[in-house]
Amino acid sequence: MWRKLPARRARIVGLLAAGTALAIGGLSGLAPLGATASSHAEAPLISGQPQYDNTDVYAFVSPDKPDTTTLIANFRPFEEPAGGPNFYRFANDAYYEVGIDSSGDGQRDYAYRFKFKDNYRNKNTFLYNTGPVTSLDDKDLSFYQTYDLDLLSYSNGQPTGSRRMLSGAPVAPSNVGRASMPNYQALRDQATKRLPSGLQVFCGQADDPFALDLRVFDLLYGGNLSEVKNDTLKGYNVQTCAVQVPSAAITRKGQPIIGVHSVVKRRNAAGQYVQVSRLGHCLVNEVVIPLKDKDKFNGASPWFDAQFAKYVTDPELPKLLKAIYNLDVPAAPRNDLVQVFLTGVPKLNQPPNVRPTELLRLNTSIPPAQNPNRLGVLEGDNAGYPNGRRLTDDCIDISLQVVAGELVGKKNDLGDGVDANDKPFGQSFPYVALPTSGSSVRGGVQGAALSGDSRQRQGDSETTQLNAGKAAAESEDGRSTVVPIVALTAGAAFITTGLLMWTRRRRADVD
Repeated sequence: MWRKLPARRARIVGLLAAGTALAIGGLSGLAPLGATASSHAEAPLISGQPQYDNTDVYAFVSPDKPDTTTLIANFRPFEEPAGGPNFYRFANDAYYEVGIDSSGDGQRDYAYRFKFKDNYRNKNTFLYNTGPVTSLDDKDLSFYQTYDLDLLSYSNGQPTGSRRMLSGAPVAPSNVGRASMPNYQALRDQATKRLPSGLQVFCGQADDPFALDLRVFDLLYGGNLSEVKNDTLKGYNVQTCAVQVPSAAITRKGQPIIGVHSVVKRRNAAGQYVQVSRLGHCLVNEVVIPLKDKDKFNGASPWFDAQFAKYVTDPELPKLLKAIYNLDVPAAPRNDLVQVFLTGVPKLNQPPNVRPTELLRLNTSIPPAQNPNRLGVLEGDNAGYPNGRRLTDDCIDISLQVVAGELVGKKNDLGDGVDANDKPFGQSFPYVALPTSGSSVRGGVQGAALSGDSRQRQGDSETTQLNAGKAAAESEDGRSTVVPIVALTAGAAFITTGLLMWTRRRRADVD
Protein backbone atom coordinates (compact mmCIF):
# COMPACT_ATOMS: atom_id res chain seq x y z
CA MET A 1 0.00 0.00 0.00
CA TRP A 2 2.72 2.46 0.96
CA ARG A 3 5.32 3.63 -1.52
CA LYS A 4 8.95 4.14 -0.57
CA LEU A 5 9.90 7.74 0.17
CA PRO A 6 12.62 9.31 -2.01
CA ALA A 7 15.83 10.23 -0.21
CA ARG A 8 15.18 13.96 -0.55
CA ARG A 9 11.69 13.59 0.84
CA ALA A 10 12.99 11.47 3.71
CA ARG A 11 15.24 14.37 4.72
CA ILE A 12 12.27 16.75 4.65
CA VAL A 13 10.23 14.36 6.79
CA GLY A 14 13.06 14.26 9.29
CA LEU A 15 12.98 18.04 9.48
CA LEU A 16 9.23 18.07 10.03
CA ALA A 17 9.43 15.47 12.77
CA ALA A 18 12.08 17.28 14.81
CA GLY A 19 10.99 19.14 17.92
CA THR A 20 7.49 17.70 18.29
CA ALA A 21 7.82 16.91 21.99
CA LEU A 22 8.72 20.52 22.74
CA ALA A 23 5.74 21.80 20.77
CA ILE A 24 3.36 19.48 22.60
CA GLY A 25 4.75 20.62 25.89
CA GLY A 26 3.88 24.18 24.98
CA LEU A 27 0.21 23.30 24.78
CA SER A 28 -0.05 22.37 28.42
CA GLY A 29 0.54 25.95 29.51
CA LEU A 30 -2.43 27.37 27.66
CA ALA A 31 -5.51 27.82 29.77
CA PRO A 32 -8.75 26.88 28.02
CA LEU A 33 -11.32 29.65 28.05
CA GLY A 34 -14.79 30.02 26.57
CA ALA A 35 -15.65 32.08 23.49
CA THR A 36 -18.68 33.80 22.08
CA ALA A 37 -20.97 31.90 19.72
CA SER A 38 -19.72 31.72 16.17
CA SER A 39 -19.93 29.80 12.92
CA HIS A 40 -18.32 28.64 9.74
CA ALA A 41 -20.38 27.06 6.95
CA GLU A 42 -20.17 23.78 8.87
CA ALA A 43 -21.04 25.28 12.24
CA PRO A 44 -24.68 25.22 13.35
CA LEU A 45 -25.15 28.79 14.57
CA ILE A 46 -24.97 30.80 11.32
CA SER A 47 -24.42 28.14 8.66
CA GLY A 48 -27.35 29.64 6.75
CA GLN A 49 -25.69 33.07 6.49
CA PRO A 50 -22.90 32.60 3.94
CA GLN A 51 -21.95 36.29 3.66
CA TYR A 52 -20.04 35.92 6.93
CA ASP A 53 -18.38 32.62 6.07
CA ASN A 54 -14.61 32.34 5.64
CA THR A 55 -13.74 29.74 2.99
CA ASP A 56 -9.95 29.84 2.57
CA VAL A 57 -6.83 31.83 3.45
CA TYR A 58 -3.64 32.01 1.39
CA ALA A 59 -0.31 33.59 2.33
CA PHE A 60 2.77 33.43 0.10
CA VAL A 61 5.80 35.38 -1.04
CA SER A 62 4.71 37.03 -4.29
CA PRO A 63 6.27 35.08 -7.19
CA ASP A 64 6.74 38.16 -9.39
CA LYS A 65 7.66 40.53 -6.53
CA PRO A 66 9.66 38.50 -3.98
CA ASP A 67 10.11 41.45 -1.64
CA THR A 68 6.36 41.45 -1.03
CA THR A 69 3.88 39.10 0.62
CA THR A 70 0.43 38.35 -0.79
CA LEU A 71 -2.48 37.64 1.57
CA ILE A 72 -5.77 36.35 0.16
CA ALA A 73 -8.95 35.71 2.15
CA ASN A 74 -12.03 34.23 0.49
CA PHE A 75 -15.61 34.32 1.71
CA ARG A 76 -19.11 33.15 0.81
CA PRO A 77 -18.85 29.61 -0.61
CA PHE A 78 -20.74 28.02 -3.51
CA GLU A 79 -21.67 31.14 -5.44
CA GLU A 80 -23.65 29.86 -8.41
CA PRO A 81 -22.55 32.12 -11.32
CA ALA A 82 -26.08 32.55 -12.71
CA GLY A 83 -27.61 33.14 -9.26
CA GLY A 84 -29.48 36.37 -10.02
CA PRO A 85 -31.21 38.70 -9.87
CA ASN A 86 -29.34 40.12 -6.86
CA PHE A 87 -26.14 38.12 -7.31
CA TYR A 88 -23.44 38.36 -4.65
CA ARG A 89 -22.02 40.94 -2.29
CA PHE A 90 -20.05 41.38 0.91
CA ALA A 91 -22.10 42.06 4.02
CA ASN A 92 -22.27 45.74 4.92
CA ASP A 93 -22.79 45.09 8.64
CA ALA A 94 -19.50 43.30 9.17
CA TYR A 95 -15.75 43.73 9.36
CA TYR A 96 -13.70 41.41 7.14
CA GLU A 97 -10.19 41.20 8.58
CA VAL A 98 -6.85 39.58 7.78
CA GLY A 99 -4.82 39.39 10.98
CA ILE A 100 -1.02 39.08 11.16
CA ASP A 101 1.03 37.81 14.12
CA SER A 102 4.63 38.94 13.61
CA SER A 103 5.94 37.83 17.02
CA GLY A 104 4.73 34.23 17.33
CA ASP A 105 2.82 34.86 20.55
CA GLY A 106 -0.58 33.98 19.09
CA GLN A 107 -1.85 37.57 19.09
CA ARG A 108 -2.26 39.84 16.09
CA ASP A 109 0.18 42.70 15.60
CA TYR A 110 -1.46 44.02 12.44
CA ALA A 111 -4.79 43.60 10.72
CA TYR A 112 -6.17 44.73 7.38
CA ARG A 113 -9.84 45.58 7.94
CA PHE A 114 -12.33 45.84 5.07
CA LYS A 115 -15.68 47.56 5.58
CA PHE A 116 -18.17 47.44 2.68
CA LYS A 117 -20.99 49.72 1.58
CA ASP A 118 -23.92 49.09 -0.78
CA ASN A 119 -24.62 51.63 -3.53
CA TYR A 120 -27.45 51.92 -6.08
CA ARG A 121 -27.63 53.83 -9.34
CA ASN A 122 -31.06 52.53 -10.31
CA LYS A 123 -33.73 50.97 -8.12
CA ASN A 124 -36.43 51.17 -10.77
CA THR A 125 -35.46 47.80 -12.24
CA PHE A 126 -35.14 44.20 -11.18
CA LEU A 127 -31.87 43.90 -13.10
CA TYR A 128 -28.39 43.91 -11.57
CA ASN A 129 -27.41 45.89 -14.68
CA THR A 130 -29.51 47.45 -17.42
CA GLY A 131 -26.97 47.16 -20.23
CA PRO A 132 -23.42 45.99 -20.99
CA VAL A 133 -21.09 47.05 -18.17
CA THR A 134 -17.82 48.32 -19.61
CA SER A 135 -16.44 50.06 -16.52
CA LEU A 136 -17.01 50.11 -12.77
CA ASP A 137 -18.62 53.55 -12.98
CA ASP A 138 -20.91 52.52 -15.84
CA LYS A 139 -24.42 53.91 -15.32
CA ASP A 140 -25.80 50.55 -16.49
CA LEU A 141 -24.48 48.86 -13.34
CA SER A 142 -27.53 49.25 -11.10
CA PHE A 143 -25.90 47.98 -7.92
CA TYR A 144 -22.29 48.23 -6.83
CA GLN A 145 -20.21 48.09 -3.65
CA THR A 146 -17.35 50.16 -2.33
CA TYR A 147 -15.08 49.60 0.67
CA ASP A 148 -12.80 51.34 3.12
CA LEU A 149 -9.53 49.68 4.10
CA ASP A 150 -7.84 50.35 7.44
CA LEU A 151 -4.51 49.06 8.72
CA LEU A 152 -4.80 48.35 12.45
CA SER A 153 -1.87 47.96 14.82
CA TYR A 154 -1.80 46.10 18.15
CA SER A 155 0.39 45.54 21.18
CA ASN A 156 -0.17 42.54 23.43
CA GLY A 157 -3.43 41.92 21.63
CA GLN A 158 -4.78 45.43 22.30
CA PRO A 159 -5.37 47.99 19.52
CA THR A 160 -2.89 50.86 19.45
CA GLY A 161 -3.67 52.66 16.21
CA SER A 162 -5.51 52.74 12.89
CA ARG A 163 -4.56 54.17 9.50
CA ARG A 164 -6.95 54.61 6.56
CA MET A 165 -5.38 53.08 3.44
CA LEU A 166 -8.30 53.36 1.00
CA SER A 167 -11.68 55.11 1.04
CA GLY A 168 -14.58 54.33 -1.25
CA ALA A 169 -12.59 51.87 -3.35
CA PRO A 170 -14.67 49.91 -5.90
CA VAL A 171 -15.51 46.22 -5.62
CA ALA A 172 -15.45 44.09 -8.76
CA PRO A 173 -19.07 42.98 -9.44
CA SER A 174 -20.45 39.51 -9.98
CA ASN A 175 -19.73 38.10 -13.44
CA VAL A 176 -23.35 38.10 -14.60
CA GLY A 177 -22.65 36.83 -18.13
CA ARG A 178 -21.20 37.75 -21.50
CA ALA A 179 -24.09 40.01 -22.45
CA SER A 180 -23.71 41.97 -19.21
CA MET A 181 -19.93 41.84 -18.71
CA PRO A 182 -18.37 41.58 -22.20
CA ASN A 183 -14.85 42.19 -20.84
CA TYR A 184 -14.68 41.10 -17.23
CA GLN A 185 -10.87 41.30 -17.15
CA ALA A 186 -11.16 45.06 -17.63
CA LEU A 187 -13.43 45.29 -14.60
CA ARG A 188 -10.99 43.21 -12.55
CA ASP A 189 -8.14 45.53 -13.56
CA GLN A 190 -10.12 48.62 -12.57
CA ALA A 191 -10.87 47.12 -9.16
CA THR A 192 -7.17 46.42 -8.47
CA LYS A 193 -5.71 49.38 -6.61
CA ARG A 194 -2.00 50.26 -6.37
CA LEU A 195 -0.76 52.63 -3.67
CA PRO A 196 2.52 54.61 -3.69
CA SER A 197 3.65 52.63 -0.63
CA GLY A 198 3.81 49.47 -2.74
CA LEU A 199 0.53 48.10 -1.37
CA GLN A 200 -1.85 46.51 -3.86
CA VAL A 201 -5.46 45.67 -3.00
CA PHE A 202 -8.30 43.85 -4.71
CA CYS A 203 -11.84 43.06 -3.60
CA GLY A 204 -14.43 41.32 -5.73
CA GLN A 205 -15.65 38.05 -7.12
CA ALA A 206 -13.23 35.31 -8.19
CA ASP A 207 -13.25 31.65 -9.09
CA ASP A 208 -13.00 29.49 -5.97
CA PRO A 209 -9.34 28.37 -6.05
CA PHE A 210 -9.77 25.47 -3.63
CA ALA A 211 -9.80 22.17 -5.54
CA LEU A 212 -10.96 19.08 -3.65
CA ASP A 213 -13.50 16.27 -3.52
CA LEU A 214 -16.05 16.89 -0.75
CA ARG A 215 -17.98 13.65 -1.23
CA VAL A 216 -16.20 12.45 1.86
CA PHE A 217 -19.20 13.61 3.88
CA ASP A 218 -21.40 10.93 2.27
CA LEU A 219 -20.07 8.16 4.54
CA LEU A 220 -16.59 8.53 3.12
CA TYR A 221 -17.17 8.82 -0.62
CA GLY A 222 -20.41 6.96 -1.08
CA GLY A 223 -19.65 4.21 1.41
CA ASN A 224 -17.88 2.10 -1.22
CA LEU A 225 -15.33 4.48 -2.75
CA SER A 226 -17.50 4.94 -5.83
CA GLU A 227 -17.77 8.74 -5.65
CA VAL A 228 -14.26 10.14 -5.98
CA LYS A 229 -11.99 12.37 -8.04
CA ASN A 230 -14.58 15.12 -8.56
CA ASP A 231 -13.69 18.77 -7.94
CA THR A 232 -16.70 19.68 -5.83
CA LEU A 233 -16.01 23.42 -6.06
CA LYS A 234 -15.60 23.48 -9.82
CA GLY A 235 -17.79 26.16 -11.39
CA TYR A 236 -18.46 28.09 -8.19
CA ASN A 237 -17.20 31.53 -7.24
CA VAL A 238 -16.28 33.27 -3.97
CA GLN A 239 -15.85 36.81 -2.69
CA THR A 240 -12.15 37.68 -2.45
CA CYS A 241 -10.14 40.21 -0.45
CA ALA A 242 -6.47 40.30 -1.47
CA VAL A 243 -3.57 42.43 -0.25
CA GLN A 244 0.01 42.55 -1.50
CA VAL A 245 2.31 44.34 0.93
CA PRO A 246 6.08 44.85 1.24
CA SER A 247 7.23 42.05 3.55
CA ALA A 248 9.28 44.46 5.64
CA ALA A 249 6.09 46.28 6.62
CA ILE A 250 4.55 43.26 8.38
CA THR A 251 7.60 41.49 9.84
CA ARG A 252 10.00 42.26 12.68
CA LYS A 253 13.66 42.96 12.07
CA GLY A 254 15.55 39.68 12.13
CA GLN A 255 12.31 37.66 12.42
CA PRO A 256 10.73 37.02 8.98
CA ILE A 257 8.01 34.56 10.08
CA ILE A 258 4.38 35.65 10.33
CA GLY A 259 1.16 33.91 11.36
CA VAL A 260 -1.96 34.71 9.31
CA HIS A 261 -5.67 34.13 9.67
CA SER A 262 -8.90 35.84 8.64
CA VAL A 263 -11.98 36.62 10.68
CA VAL A 264 -15.43 38.08 10.11
CA LYS A 265 -16.97 40.23 12.81
CA ARG A 266 -20.68 40.96 12.55
CA ARG A 267 -22.44 43.92 14.14
CA ASN A 268 -25.02 42.83 16.70
CA ALA A 269 -28.14 44.60 17.95
CA ALA A 270 -26.09 46.53 20.49
CA GLY A 271 -23.84 47.90 17.75
CA GLN A 272 -20.87 45.78 18.78
CA TYR A 273 -18.83 43.76 16.29
CA VAL A 274 -18.62 40.12 17.35
CA GLN A 275 -16.42 37.50 15.69
CA VAL A 276 -18.59 34.90 13.96
CA SER A 277 -16.09 33.13 11.67
CA ARG A 278 -12.37 32.45 11.50
CA LEU A 279 -9.93 30.57 9.30
CA GLY A 280 -6.22 29.78 9.17
CA HIS A 281 -5.42 26.35 7.77
CA CYS A 282 -7.90 24.79 5.38
CA LEU A 283 -10.74 22.47 6.43
CA VAL A 284 -10.16 22.70 10.16
CA ASN A 285 -13.72 23.20 11.31
CA GLU A 286 -15.08 20.69 8.81
CA VAL A 287 -13.15 17.59 9.81
CA VAL A 288 -11.31 18.29 13.07
CA ILE A 289 -13.67 20.14 15.38
CA PRO A 290 -16.78 18.15 16.43
CA LEU A 291 -20.26 19.61 16.20
CA LYS A 292 -20.44 20.58 19.85
CA ASP A 293 -17.44 22.94 19.56
CA LYS A 294 -17.72 24.28 16.00
CA ASP A 295 -19.46 27.50 17.00
CA LYS A 296 -17.05 27.99 19.89
CA PHE A 297 -14.04 27.54 17.61
CA ASN A 298 -15.28 30.14 15.16
CA GLY A 299 -15.65 32.73 17.91
CA ALA A 300 -12.38 31.98 19.70
CA SER A 301 -9.17 33.96 19.52
CA PRO A 302 -6.09 31.88 18.61
CA TRP A 303 -4.72 32.83 22.03
CA PHE A 304 -7.17 30.33 23.57
CA ASP A 305 -6.67 27.49 21.10
CA ALA A 306 -5.40 25.13 23.80
CA GLN A 307 -9.02 24.24 24.53
CA PHE A 308 -9.14 22.43 21.17
CA ALA A 309 -5.77 20.64 21.45
CA LYS A 310 -7.33 17.24 22.21
CA TYR A 311 -8.88 17.16 18.75
CA VAL A 312 -5.38 17.34 17.27
CA THR A 313 -3.64 14.77 19.39
CA ASP A 314 -6.58 12.33 19.36
CA PRO A 315 -8.44 13.06 16.10
CA GLU A 316 -11.66 11.37 15.05
CA LEU A 317 -11.08 10.70 11.36
CA PRO A 318 -8.28 8.12 11.65
CA LYS A 319 -10.56 6.11 13.91
CA LEU A 320 -13.31 6.18 11.29
CA LEU A 321 -10.92 5.12 8.57
CA LYS A 322 -9.65 2.25 10.61
CA ALA A 323 -13.17 1.11 11.53
CA ILE A 324 -14.66 1.39 8.03
CA TYR A 325 -11.72 0.53 5.78
CA ASN A 326 -9.28 -1.11 8.18
CA LEU A 327 -6.65 1.45 7.27
CA ASP A 328 -3.48 1.25 9.35
CA VAL A 329 -3.19 4.63 11.06
CA PRO A 330 -0.98 5.82 13.93
CA ALA A 331 -2.36 5.49 17.42
CA ALA A 332 -3.10 8.44 19.66
CA PRO A 333 -1.68 10.64 20.97
CA ARG A 334 -0.85 12.16 17.58
CA ASN A 335 1.98 14.37 18.74
CA ASP A 336 3.42 14.33 15.23
CA LEU A 337 0.70 16.67 13.99
CA VAL A 338 1.30 19.58 16.34
CA GLN A 339 4.27 21.32 14.73
CA VAL A 340 2.95 21.17 11.19
CA PHE A 341 -0.39 22.71 12.08
CA LEU A 342 0.11 24.64 15.34
CA THR A 343 3.65 25.80 15.96
CA GLY A 344 5.32 25.79 12.58
CA VAL A 345 8.22 23.52 11.62
CA PRO A 346 11.62 24.07 13.30
CA LYS A 347 14.16 25.71 10.98
CA LEU A 348 11.43 26.37 8.45
CA ASN A 349 8.53 28.48 9.70
CA GLN A 350 8.51 28.21 13.49
CA PRO A 351 9.06 31.61 15.16
CA PRO A 352 11.09 31.91 18.39
CA ASN A 353 9.13 31.29 21.60
CA VAL A 354 6.09 30.30 19.61
CA ARG A 355 2.73 29.82 21.25
CA PRO A 356 0.85 26.89 19.66
CA THR A 357 -2.09 28.43 17.81
CA GLU A 358 -4.11 27.80 14.67
CA LEU A 359 -2.40 30.23 12.32
CA LEU A 360 -1.09 29.79 8.80
CA ARG A 361 2.66 30.40 9.28
CA LEU A 362 4.84 31.84 6.53
CA ASN A 363 8.59 32.42 6.42
CA THR A 364 8.81 35.48 4.19
CA SER A 365 12.59 35.09 3.76
CA ILE A 366 12.20 31.91 1.67
CA PRO A 367 12.12 32.97 -2.01
CA PRO A 368 9.44 31.73 -4.40
CA ALA A 369 10.10 28.40 -6.08
CA GLN A 370 11.04 28.49 -9.75
CA ASN A 371 9.05 25.30 -10.30
CA PRO A 372 6.44 25.03 -7.54
CA ASN A 373 5.47 21.53 -6.44
CA ARG A 374 1.83 21.06 -5.41
CA LEU A 375 2.97 18.93 -2.43
CA GLY A 376 5.11 21.72 -1.05
CA VAL A 377 7.51 20.89 1.77
CA LEU A 378 6.89 17.13 1.52
CA GLU A 379 8.55 17.21 -1.91
CA GLY A 380 11.35 19.59 -0.96
CA ASP A 381 9.60 22.81 -2.05
CA ASN A 382 9.99 24.89 1.11
CA ALA A 383 8.15 27.83 -0.42
CA GLY A 384 4.91 25.83 -0.27
CA TYR A 385 2.44 24.49 2.25
CA PRO A 386 2.62 24.21 5.23
CA ASN A 387 5.01 27.15 4.89
CA GLY A 388 2.16 29.51 4.10
CA ARG A 389 -0.20 28.41 1.36
CA ARG A 390 -0.04 29.17 -2.35
CA LEU A 391 -3.07 28.96 -4.64
CA THR A 392 -1.59 25.88 -6.31
CA ASP A 393 -0.70 23.98 -3.12
CA ASP A 394 -2.62 20.74 -2.63
CA CYS A 395 -3.17 21.16 1.09
CA ILE A 396 -5.59 18.21 1.10
CA ASP A 397 -3.09 15.66 -0.17
CA ILE A 398 -0.31 17.11 1.97
CA SER A 399 -2.38 16.98 5.13
CA LEU A 400 -3.70 13.53 4.32
CA GLN A 401 -0.23 12.11 3.98
CA VAL A 402 0.91 13.70 7.23
CA VAL A 403 -2.22 12.62 9.10
CA ALA A 404 -1.83 9.07 7.80
CA GLY A 405 1.57 8.88 9.48
CA GLU A 406 4.15 10.26 7.05
CA LEU A 407 6.17 11.71 9.91
CA VAL A 408 6.12 8.55 12.03
CA GLY A 409 7.25 5.97 9.51
CA LYS A 410 3.99 5.17 7.72
CA LYS A 411 5.00 6.15 4.21
CA ASN A 412 2.06 6.79 1.94
CA ASP A 413 0.84 8.53 -1.18
CA LEU A 414 -2.64 9.60 -0.19
CA GLY A 415 -4.77 12.01 -2.18
CA ASP A 416 -8.33 12.82 -3.20
CA GLY A 417 -7.70 12.54 -6.94
CA VAL A 418 -8.10 16.31 -7.45
CA ASP A 419 -4.64 17.77 -7.99
CA ALA A 420 -5.26 21.21 -9.47
CA ASN A 421 -7.84 23.94 -9.90
CA ASP A 422 -10.02 23.76 -12.99
CA LYS A 423 -9.01 27.28 -14.07
CA PRO A 424 -5.46 28.66 -14.42
CA PHE A 425 -4.31 31.30 -11.97
CA GLY A 426 -2.91 34.69 -12.94
CA GLN A 427 0.79 35.50 -13.08
CA SER A 428 0.42 38.81 -11.27
CA PHE A 429 -1.63 40.25 -8.42
CA PRO A 430 -4.31 39.33 -7.39
CA TYR A 431 -3.44 35.92 -8.95
CA VAL A 432 -6.91 34.38 -8.41
CA ALA A 433 -8.70 33.21 -11.56
CA LEU A 434 -11.51 35.25 -13.05
CA PRO A 435 -14.93 34.23 -11.75
CA THR A 436 -16.96 31.77 -13.77
CA SER A 437 -19.45 33.64 -15.92
CA GLY A 438 -23.19 33.29 -15.59
CA SER A 439 -23.12 32.37 -19.27
CA SER A 440 -21.58 29.05 -18.29
CA VAL A 441 -24.57 26.76 -17.88
CA ARG A 442 -25.05 23.40 -16.31
CA GLY A 443 -25.05 20.37 -18.59
CA GLY A 444 -28.31 19.40 -20.25
CA VAL A 445 -30.38 19.75 -23.41
CA GLN A 446 -32.19 23.03 -24.00
CA GLY A 447 -35.67 22.87 -22.53
CA ALA A 448 -34.81 20.07 -20.13
CA ALA A 449 -34.09 20.40 -16.45
CA LEU A 450 -30.47 21.37 -15.98
CA SER A 451 -28.36 18.87 -14.09
CA GLY A 452 -26.23 19.93 -11.17
CA ASP A 453 -23.82 17.06 -11.63
CA SER A 454 -21.83 18.49 -14.53
CA ARG A 455 -20.91 21.98 -15.63
CA GLN A 456 -19.76 23.26 -18.96
CA ARG A 457 -16.95 25.63 -18.15
CA GLN A 458 -15.83 28.65 -20.08
CA GLY A 459 -12.26 29.85 -20.49
CA ASP A 460 -11.14 33.14 -18.99
CA SER A 461 -11.47 34.78 -22.37
CA GLU A 462 -15.15 33.83 -22.47
CA THR A 463 -14.88 33.10 -26.18
CA THR A 464 -16.36 29.60 -26.03
CA GLN A 465 -19.90 29.63 -27.45
CA LEU A 466 -22.66 27.65 -25.80
CA ASN A 467 -24.33 24.92 -27.83
CA ALA A 468 -27.80 24.78 -26.36
CA GLY A 469 -28.86 21.88 -28.56
CA LYS A 470 -26.28 19.45 -27.23
CA ALA A 471 -25.59 17.96 -23.84
CA ALA A 472 -22.49 19.40 -22.22
CA ALA A 473 -19.71 16.94 -21.69
CA GLU A 474 -16.42 17.38 -19.93
CA SER A 475 -13.34 15.73 -21.33
CA GLU A 476 -10.97 13.65 -19.24
CA ASP A 477 -7.76 15.31 -18.11
CA GLY A 478 -5.68 12.96 -20.22
CA ARG A 479 -4.31 10.96 -17.31
CA SER A 480 -4.95 7.32 -16.62
CA THR A 481 -7.82 6.75 -14.25
CA VAL A 482 -6.64 6.04 -10.73
CA VAL A 483 -8.60 4.06 -8.17
CA PRO A 484 -7.92 5.66 -4.80
CA ILE A 485 -7.90 3.96 -1.44
CA VAL A 486 -9.64 6.14 1.06
CA ALA A 487 -7.60 7.71 3.74
CA LEU A 488 -9.41 10.48 5.43
CA THR A 489 -7.32 13.02 7.14
CA ALA A 490 -8.08 13.82 10.62
CA GLY A 491 -5.71 16.46 10.47
CA ALA A 492 -4.01 18.31 13.03
CA ALA A 493 -6.00 20.42 14.99
CA PHE A 494 -8.13 23.16 14.13
CA ILE A 495 -5.23 23.10 12.19
CA THR A 496 -5.19 19.99 10.54
CA THR A 497 -5.97 20.85 7.08
CA GLY A 498 -6.80 17.38 6.62
CA LEU A 499 -9.78 15.87 5.04
CA LEU A 500 -10.07 12.28 4.27
CA MET A 501 -8.89 11.07 1.01
CA TRP A 502 -7.51 8.32 -1.02
CA THR A 503 -4.37 6.46 -1.70
CA ARG A 504 -3.80 6.55 -5.38
CA ARG A 505 -3.40 3.22 -7.02
CA ARG A 506 0.03 3.48 -8.59
CA ARG A 507 0.71 -0.19 -9.05
CA ALA A 508 -1.47 -2.71 -10.79
CA ASP A 509 -1.33 -5.06 -7.84
CA VAL A 510 -2.76 -2.56 -5.36
CA ASP A 511 -6.33 -3.43 -4.39
